Amino acid sequence: MRRFFIPPGALSDGTIRVDGDLFRHMARVLRLRVDTAVLLADGTGREFSGVIRAIDRESLVIDVTETSPEPFSGNIPRITLYQGLPKGDKLELILQKAVELGAAEIVPFLARRSVARVKGREEEKLGRWQRLAREAARQSGQRTIPTVSFSPGMPAVVQGARQSVKLMLWEKERGNRLKETLGRFSQPESIAVLVGPEGGFPDDEAETAVQGGFIPVSLGDRIVRTETAGLVMLAILQFYWGDIG
Repeated sequence: MRRFFIPPGALSDGTIRVDGDLFRHMARVLRLRVDTAVLLADGTGREFSGVIRAIDRESLVIDVTETSPEPFSGNIPRITLYQGLPKGDKLELILQKAVELGAAEIVPFLARRSVARVKGREEEKLGRWQRLAREAARQSGQRTIPTVSFSPGMPAVVQGARQSVKLMLWEKERGNRLKETLGRFSQPESIAVLVGPEGGFPDDEAETAVQGGFIPVSLGDRIVRTETAGLVMLAILQFYWGDIG
C-alpha cells in the first residue's frame, strides 16, 4: 500500500481532500485510480488508512476507513543532530540516514572548516533539505517529519541548543570516552549531538562549544568520517536510550 504525507488537520468529516503537488503526484505521476487503498500520515504521529473515492481535475477525495493511534514514545529522548556543513552532496546522505535513525531535528551549520558555502542560497538549500527529510521519513515509514533548520555558525548553535544532554564528538578528546560519559546520566528528555565537517573543530571553536555546555567525547582510537560520525552517534544513542534493541 502506498504511503503519503498530508498536512495536519486535513481530515474533515471522515474524508481527506488532496490537491496541489501531492494530488499531481498521486493522480498524474502514479496514476492512482478510484478505489485504490492508501496509507496517509500527517507528520505529527497520526496515520490513516483510506480509499480514494473520487478524482477530478484538481483534487481527489479519500474516505478514511481507519485511524491509527499515536505511537507510544515513552520517555525516548528527542535527538538533535548539529552537523557542520560537509563537502559536496554528503549532507544529503546524512539527512536521509539521520531521519531513518530517528533524529527529531537536524541542524546543518557553517563551521569554521566547512568548505561548502550557502551564503545567499540559504532558503533554496533549506527547502531542498526539508524535502529530502520529508521523503526519507515517508520511505522509512516514520510517522513524524524531522525539523530541518540552518545555523550560521558555532555561536548560534551554542545559543540555540537547550537540550538536557549535549555531546560534541571531537577527535582530540582523550579523557571522556563515550560509554563512560553516557553512564553519568539518567534518561534525558533531549540530546544534542555536535559533529564537525571534514577536518573537525579547531581548538577555539571546540572551546566555544564547551563553554556552551557541550561535553567533548571520544570514540577511542576509532576515527570516522563526518558523514559517518553523526550516524554512529545516533545509532548508539538510540540503542542506549531510544527504541533500538
